[in-house]
Amino acid sequence: MPKRETQSEVIREFDRQVRNLVQRGYPDIIGVTAGEFTRYIEPLEERIGELAARGEIWAREGRLPFVVVVKSDLVTTEMAMPLVDLNDKKGFIGMHPVEPGSFEPIKSLQIPDGMAYLLVDIDTGNETRNVTPDDALNIIEQKQRSPLTIDEGVALVTHYPEILRTHNCFSLLGSRCGDRRVTALWISKGRPRLGWCWAGNPHTWLGSASCGRRVGAEAGRSIP
Repeated sequence: MPKRETQSEVIREFDRQVRNLVQRGYPDIIGVTAGEFTRYIEPLEERIGELAARGEIWAREGRLPFVVVVKSDLVTTEMAMPLVDLNDKKGFIGMHPVEPGSFEPIKSLQIPDGMAYLLVDIDTGNETRNVTPDDALNIIEQKQRSPLTIDEGVALVTHYPEILRTHNCFSLLGSRCGDRRVTALWISKGRPRLGWCWAGNPHTWLGSASCGRRVGAEAGRSIP
């Protein structure tokens, strides 16, 4: 049986992620104090606490219960990726001839309003390794789950950089640029890299990440 996270465990993890963002300089990039940044995100603590109290936050093998996502509208991907740190190796973007701004969330996704939101029940897609992104998207949708966007993938490796070694590297099928390119996160020369692959090409080392839902700060607002 999966283990239900206690409310105190969930809140401690939420606080760790907020401290992580502060320590990596997110408030400075946005142009606010650490206190102002923390106060803005605090409503998400109540939402994650509600989910934990109802027993909806699970520790499942191969999955992560939640991450705090800060939108690239405020901290661009170009600023956020170099803040990812895996064993003192900084993240980078290598996706010529396109760039992160070329990609947008696919139409089927509904992203919560506000500066930040919660991504809940995250799977990096081990079972979709060596499956083309096209086919993986069908598998994810059949399970009534949602593919991750660039913002969400960057948030995931910001808070849990080690997953690129302990789980599997993964594609981000929720962001597209109008052609066959699909963004992905993997390790290149020891560093976390945001790049892209073709939607019809399978890779043994790439899964396709998904989430159970997205939760915004507004009370009662839970967007699948």
